[in-house]
Amino acid sequence: MNIAIIAGSNRKQASSTKLSEYVAGVLGKKGGDTRVFDLYQQPLPMYCPDDAYDDDRNVAELKELMMKCDGIVLATPEYHSSISGALKNALDHLNKDYFSGKPVLVMSSSGGAVGVSCLQHMQGIVRNLHGINSPEWISIGGAQRQSFEGERAGLEVQEDVDLRIHRACDLFVSLVERLRKG
Repeated sequence: MNIAIIAGSNRKQASSTKLSEYVAGVLGKKGGDTRVFDLYQQPLPMYCPDDAYDDDRNVAELKELMMKCDGIVLATPEYHSSISGALKNALDHLNKDYFSGKPVLVMSSSGGAVGVSCLQHMQGIVRNLHGINSPEWISIGGAQRQSFEGERAGLEVQEDVDLRIHRACDLFVSLVERLRKG
């Protein structure tokens, strides 16, 4: 089971990226072959429908990863009750051919209590791209983010946060497996 994870921050050491790496490890233990596409490490040019991006290595790599995957995880920091510009730009480079019929787990990291508004925005985008939203999402906020910041990111995750992450990942993996079986 191939899982593509798009870490949608353009900030170095972003908690949403650290969360993506942690979830990649959780999914790996559940049988997923995961790959994190980090938009900070592999930035994409600003999308314009008039342009062709055939020569851009990062765009080509993202499209190849998305075409081959069985399931998708999207992660974003919450900016002003929405998703990051970096993630929105990445999604603009893609279309329904990359999402159609594939389960999608959405995740957010918020400086406030929780990042629910951006998760709702992402689920709307997933529906428009013909993806299938996983029944759970992952949102970490406030003090919960400490588990995903600094040098020890992902090493000492709060028990309640870890339980939520595992529950969301279990449901996501179950959905991916059911859809793969047809």
